[in-house]
Amino acid sequence: MAPKIRGLLSVDALKQQVESEEIETILTVFPDMYGRLVGKRITGEYFVHDVLDHAVHACDYLLACDMEMEPIPGYAFTSWANGLRRLSHGSRSIDFTDSFVAGENGDRDCDVLNEEKDVEVEVAPRSLLKQQVEAAKAMGYTAMGASELELYLFSDSYEAARRKGYQDLEPIGSYVEDYHIFQGTKEEFVIGAIRKHLDRSGIPVEFSKGEWGPGQQEINLRYTDFLEMCDRHVLYKHLAKEIAWQNEVALTFMAKWDERYAGSSMHLHASLWDDSGKPLFPGSEPFGPVHSSPLFRWFLGGWMKHIREIFAFYAPYPSSYKRYVAGSFAPTGIAWSYDNRTAGFRVLGHGAGLRLECRAPGADANPYLAFAMTLAAGLDGIRNQIEPPPMFTGDVYTAQDLPQVPHSLNESIFALEQSDWARSTFGNSVIDHYLHFFRTEQRKFDEVVTSWERARYFERA
Repeated sequence: MAPKIRGLLSVDALKQQVESEEIETILTVFPDMYGRLVGKRITGEYFVHDVLDHAVHACDYLLACDMEMEPIPGYAFTSWANGLRRLSHGSRSIDFTDSFVAGENGDRDCDVLNEEKDVEVEVAPRSLLKQQVEAAKAMGYTAMGASELELYLFSDSYEAARRKGYQDLEPIGSYVEDYHIFQGTKEEFVIGAIRKHLDRSGIPVEFSKGEWGPGQQEINLRYTDFLEMCDRHVLYKHLAKEIAWQNEVALTFMAKWDERYAGSSMHLHASLWDDSGKPLFPGSEPFGPVHSSPLFRWFLGGWMKHIREIFAFYAPYPSSYKRYVAGSFAPTGIAWSYDNRTAGFRVLGHGAGLRLECRAPGADANPYLAFAMTLAAGLDGIRNQIEPPPMFTGDVYTAQDLPQVPHSLNESIFALEQSDWARSTFGNSVIDHYLHFFRTEQRKFDEVVTSWERARYFERA
C-alpha cells in the first residue's frame, strides 16, 4: 500500500466534503502536448456521482492543436477531416485551496483514453511515459527522479505584460540573485505561497532559492518515481501561474525570455531502483571518482548516445535554443563529468545517493515527454550495454572536439526524423505526430516578423 501523502483525499473523504459543501468544484484535467493542464471544472455533486465511475469527455483535437487552440492540419491522430472525435480521461481532481483526490493506490490518475476502443491514446504525453515506466518495470527497475524547475518573476501582471506586447518587462529583481536571501525575501509573497500550497496539496517541496538572473527563482520538489514526478511538475507550473496572477504579478517558464539574462532550465535527475527500494546505480566498479554498477554506466551510455535524437523533447520551441550559450550554465557540448556544471551530463553523489543529472532540458519542456525519452534512452543503453565516453575534466565550453547539442529546432527535428531507434521504440505514428508538432512550432515562428528584425532592417535595409 502506498504511504499516505499529506494533501491527498480519499474518495470517501471527497464525498463527505462535497456533501458538506466544503468542496464545490473539481478541476478534472490532463496534460496536453505543451505540458499544460486542460480539462473541465465540474460540480462536486456531478463529479462524485457520475465522473468517478465513468470518466469525463473532451475533444481529441486537444492533442492536435497549437498553443492558440487552432486545430492543425496534417495530424494522423485527428483532424477536421476525421471529425474531431471525443476522447475521455479518467482524471482525479485538483483543488489548490484544498486537496487532491487520491486514487486507490494513492496516485493522481489523468490518463487519456480512446472512448471507442477503451485504450490509452498512444500519442498522449502521459501514455508515452507510462509505456516506458512499464518497460523498466518488466526489466526489474523503478525509475526515480526529479526536475529542478526555474522561473522568472516580474513586477508586471500578465495583463500589463500583454498590453506592453511583452516588451520592456520588469523583472521583480534588479541584480543576479543567486542564493541571495534578502532579494528572495522580496519575492516571498509569491514564492513562499507556491511552496506552501504545493506542500498542502501533497507535493513535497525541498527548497527554493534565488537563481542566476534578476527575478529568477528555482523551486525544487522532492524526488519520486518518474510518473509521480511529472504529475507534480505540471501541477507546480499551473499552481505557480495561478498564484502569480492572484498577486497581480507574472512569471514565465520560457527557457529564454530575454537574450540578456540566463535561461531557465529543467535539470533532470535520474536513478534506477529495484522493487524493494534498493538503489541500483551504486556498485563496486571504479568509474571516474565514484564506484558504480554496470547499470549506471550503461544507462548513461544510452542516454548520451541518443540525446541528439531526443533533443526536441528537451527543447521544443525555436526560442528554447537561445539558452545554449557558453558560460550560461546550459550545456553546449555533449560530455559527462563529476559535479561539473559546464557538462551536459553531471554525475552526482556517492553510494545510495549516486545519480545522473542532465542539464539539457529547458523549463519549457513537457516533463512527461522529456522523462519518457530519457528512460527509453537509458534502458536501451542497458539492453545493449552501451558504454559512455571517458569522463571529461575541465571547462566543457572551451573544448574543441566534443559533439555539440543541436543549435536549432530544425536541427533537432532532423535528428529525430532520422532516428530508427526512436521509431522502433515509440512507433512511427508517435514519432510522426510529434515531428508534426515540432515542425508546426518552427513554421509558426518562421512566418513571423520579429521586433528584432524591424529594429535592424526597418530603416537601414
